Amino acid sequence: MLILIPVRGDDPKEATIVPRAESQHWALVDFEEGVVRSVSFHEDRQETGADWIDFAVLENRFENYMDLMEEGMMVLVRRPGQDTIELIIEAFKFKELDEIGL
Repeated sequence: MLILIPVRGDDPKEATIVPRAESQHWALVDFEEGVVRSVSFHEDRQETGADWIDFAVLENRFENYMDLMEEGMMVLVRRPGQDTIELIIEAFKFKELDEIGL
């Protein structure tokens, strides 16, 4: 499963989630069976090379997310304190991210 996250930075250990308008990169996390298989960084989310992305995690629920949903992604929002990729994926594992509902 692929998870897309707008981030500042391009180091898997230090990159932090930011609002879409402030993102320097999009982290694409390949997550399977409870394990992160890989993390790649892309300047434009359209250039990830992925045919299908399962989830997008945003910094807050007030961001524009309709384009992500229209592409078939389930959109989740981090909670306070979940600011690095590692913490976001840990929260994802335990279903501690909030879902955006229409």
